[in-house]
Amino acid sequence: MPSFFRLDPYRLLLCAGLAALTACGKPPAPQDMPSPRVSVETVKTQGLTLTTELNGRLVSPRTAEVRARVAGIVLQRVYREGTDVKQGDVLFRIDPAPFQADVDSAEAALRKAEANQYQTRLQSDRYAELVMINAVSRQEAENARAGFLQAQADVASTKAALKRARLNLGYATVTAPISGRISKALVTEGALVGQGDATALATIQQLQPIYADINQSTRQISELRTSLRQGQLQQLDQGQITATLIQEDGSPYPLKGKLLFSDLTVDQSTGQIVLRSEFPNPQSELLPGSFIRVQLDQARTEGGITIAQRAVQRDAGGKALVMIVDAEGKTRERAIELGGVQKSRWIVKTGLEAGDRVVVSGLQHVQPGMPVTTEEQGAQSSAAEQK
Repeated sequence: MPSFFRLDPYRLLLCAGLAALTACGKPPAPQDMPSPRVSVETVKTQGLTLTTELNGRLVSPRTAEVRARVAGIVLQRVYREGTDVKQGDVLFRIDPAPFQADVDSAEAALRKAEANQYQTRLQSDRYAELVMINAVSRQEAENARAGFLQAQADVASTKAALKRARLNLGYATVTAPISGRISKALVTEGALVGQGDATALATIQQLQPIYADINQSTRQISELRTSLRQGQLQQLDQGQITATLIQEDGSPYPLKGKLLFSDLTVDQSTGQIVLRSEFPNPQSELLPGSFIRVQLDQARTEGGITIAQRAVQRDAGGKALVMIVDAEGKTRERAIELGGVQKSRWIVKTGLEAGDRVVVSGLQHVQPGMPVTTEEQGAQSSAAEQK
């Protein structure tokens, strides 16, 4: 074989190294990265009823403590604990024997007084005739008349004593002063009650309707009044202020309530005033003493703006931020001021205007100043979000 066809292993290694160096020196072919795709929502203004969510407690409109009005031994508890009772229902029976004896004694005293009145009336009439013919002295006639008047007073006194005795006998049967749900019995059969102080026997609370006492700060009220004066908000008709009670699981109570009044004084320790609202409670599901949240309609605006909650981000200081897409198709970060929540959407006070395109989906893939490909969030998705 000719010498020029022979392959020197050293020459082969040198050629391979030169080829590798030549390949590494070539720049990579440029590749165009696609713009991130995001969903946007175009801001629109609409009429909104502004609500404020406040904390409070349920309160019974009427609470009555059932007490023993006479002293005696409890013979029987008539009602069933924890049930609904009506006004006038019998709850307890106290031993009536001593009170019945008082009634019998008062009736006998009345009959005696009436007999004495009859006798003195006859004597007074007779002496009035005799004094006309000078058969008795005028003094004797006047004494007879005075005796008759005294007998009349005795009859009136004994009638009052009889009435008191009958009242005490009636108080031996303890009845419900109001309608509502009654508590457990605070005494048992055989207990001595009413000895000295009026002994508490049970408690009745009215549950239908029920009140919700909520607290609002004077700062919030001042801001609301300022907005109303400046024309930013419109005053609601006082007869249409409604309230929505939020249950423990976060769902709204199905029956709407109404605002009754606001207190006249400010709590010096908290700087808050009490607002009282009323809710129907036909099934007695709401119980006094429960902590609740109430959404209260307080004003209306015709140029309200809302955005999806997932579009809002927070910076390290807790300030609310949104990402918008400008006319050039690039993202821009913008600070906004949020109000309350309505239908699972934030109410925006400042920072957005009608026509702004807010990124609601795909935020994890974009940074400020980055070009993006946008698609409008569907109407079906927006409707589902507002439910």
